[in-house]
Amino acid sequence: MMTAFLLTSLIVVASPGTGVLYTLAVALTRGGRASIAAALGCTLGIIPAMLAAIFGLAAVLHTSALAFAALKWCGVLYLLYMSWQTLRETGALAVEPPSRARTNREVIATGFLINILNPKLSIFFLAFLPQFIALDALHPLKEMLVLSAAFMAMTFVVFVIYGMFAARLRERVITRPRVMNWMRRAFAGGFVLLGARLALTER
Repeated sequence: MMTAFLLTSLIVVASPGTGVLYTLAVALTRGGRASIAAALGCTLGIIPAMLAAIFGLAAVLHTSALAFAALKWCGVLYLLYMSWQTLRETGALAVEPPSRARTNREVIATGFLINILNPKLSIFFLAFLPQFIALDALHPLKEMLVLSAAFMAMTFVVFVIYGMFAARLRERVITRPRVMNWMRRAFAGGFVLLGARLALTER
């Protein structure tokens, strides 16, 4: 059961999404340490969705069109904001001098918001976790917490790997303004596409 859970989780975590995109952007512009902060923020952003699923709050999002739509459109607007920030000279995909560089706390907070404003994450946990809990489990809540912790650990590790890989390419990228411009546009476009995908999602 655990092996199946880990393999499924790996596929889900490694699939490109907003968290991966954000971590890559931070790695390319601020380096490996900052990408770890981004990975941590995205991982911490899983906690509200995890708790919502475990304690049944995600069911409200699943059954209430208004609650789901409200959170969904907040997420869409935030992704569009990220796209706009990315295109700006001082945005998410700009090489910032130390005097203006965002702190690691700000990087973590942004990663946290990216995940917390995605209602599909809560519903994913609601549908995903119970499949790996035995019907006759003595302590189902404990098992869900263990599986959730494993999912979060895997998310952090995979995102750090993405970030470290991107950070190794950083010097080749930031020394070429034209490459940076194209990367900035690509990441901005990626945030827009992810926002559009979120806008089109249904409960």
